[in-house]
Amino acid sequence: MKKTARSVLTAVCVLAMAMSMTGAAFAADAESDDTPVQNVVCYPTAMTRSEDGSEIRKMYDLGPEDDPAGIPRSDFEQEGFHYTMVELLKQELPANESRQHTETVSVASKSKDMASVLALLPEKREFITDDGLSGVLTLKLDTVDVTVAGYGSSTKELTATRTYPGLASQDTQYIPKTIEDDGNTLTLQTINWQSEADGHFTAIASYSGSTTSSYVKGYTVTADYTGTVSRINLNKIRYVAIFEGTPLETEEVEEPVVSPDPAVTDEPDVDPAATATVSEKNMLIPVCVLAGAAALGVGAFFVIKRRKGW
Repeated sequence: MKKTARSVLTAVCVLAMAMSMTGAAFAADAESDDTPVQNVVCYPTAMTRSEDGSEIRKMYDLGPEDDPAGIPRSDFEQEGFHYTMVELLKQELPANESRQHTETVSVASKSKDMASVLALLPEKREFITDDGLSGVLTLKLDTVDVTVAGYGSSTKELTATRTYPGLASQDTQYIPKTIEDDGNTLTLQTINWQSEADGHFTAIASYSGSTTSSYVKGYTVTADYTGTVSRINLNKIRYVAIFEGTPLETEEVEEPVVSPDPAVTDEPDVDPAATATVSEKNMLIPVCVLAGAAALGVGAFFVIKRRKGW
């Protein structure tokens, strides 16, 4: 009889342990299900923007092991535009990619003399495009253009001397207060008097002034280089994210500030007591199961004891 009671109690304990382990495993699975899966962020290898700013294209060259889910798709703002992704294209890159390309260069020059200008422009130059293709391009002589970069001004001081002989007296009224010299107006500054043999005087007058002239500060030289650019793609797949841009508002209208009503909030009220109650209920489930199993075991023990007359 004692062996039977012990067997019943052992079974109850095993059942309780099994149910407890099942509850713990269920809780662990619930926690693991809530863990977010993080994607590896991809970075663009090249980017182009339309002249009017209405479109931006970002190129992503990914390998077979790269996940395109990591390509950012969120809206962003840049240079007065709000951009939203409207399309994601997938392109199979050829093993060897090449195309014709023209690159315009601009250099500063102190002279417009063509010999001096060509000295600044080598016949061939190596370029790398925005999307990663490279090549040696050749200068197109018929595209060389020279324009004035800007003007400056300079002021030059002018002086002149005039002699006035045979004056009856040293009276300045006989001396002109201004004179014209090569189209410039000069003003009287000083007079040097000299006596003559017959009693007259000679006046040596000094005049001064200034003139302003403009000059070319420098020149801007532009020219085109053209040729073939290429690159080798090593098993790459290109994704092109196309973003459409809309201009941002230039003027902001200030809205009246309304004090929030403490009684009204955007977020739903969360009762800490209710949250605690839910947690306590979740914790009480395995406890209640264990208590029920123990009660069944004890009841079964007493029924067997009464029938056997223990």
